[in-house]
Amino acid sequence: MPESAACFSDQGWLYSGPDLSCRWRHSPHHNARPQGCGPQLVVIHGISLPAGDFGGPWVDTLFMHGLTANSPHGLSDLAGLEVSAHFFINREGLLTQYVSIHDRAWHAGVSVFEGRHNCNDFSIGIELEGTDSIPYTAAQMLTLGRTCQALAHDSPGITAVTGHSMIAPDRKTDPGPAFDWKSLADQLRLHGISWRIVPTPA
Repeated sequence: MPESAACFSDQGWLYSGPDLSCRWRHSPHHNARPQGCGPQLVVIHGISLPAGDFGGPWVDTLFMHGLTANSPHGLSDLAGLEVSAHFFINREGLLTQYVSIHDRAWHAGVSVFEGRHNCNDFSIGIELEGTDSIPYTAAQMLTLGRTCQALAHDSPGITAVTGHSMIAPDRKTDPGPAFDWKSLADQLRLHGISWRIVPTPA
């Protein structure tokens, strides 16, 4: 990994580098991973609040526990929901970290990956602003690739990447058919990352 590339602090927060800028927001929605359990899987999600609306503050508000019974756009139904991801990438490719990679973000819910339950215990959650049916942007895929580069360098225990729908198929559909798994595979190859992609892209 180039010396100038983005890297993580000892506390698990991503420092910005010349090719990847990252802002920090400390979500209250996290807890400790099980003892001795580090990141082994990356889970890709898609999210927009309200659904299909981009660029607003509401994903951040959700992750920071700011939605209330008075929130607009029908989002009052989400008041009190405790959810977070380690990272969020907006449509412009801007990256925000909400939870240290050493900690357990609350992104996967009830989930199973290759026979292992409770994927939050051993995964990194990355949310991309989008929907199942609207293509994600080139800027998002570029940032995703560079974030994976930093993760691969810091967390050699990670061996695979998958979608939310693959670990919770009865509940979730994201990141959906609009997510370009081949593009992600190209990004991983570009950065010399040998993670398995589940499902394997065509």
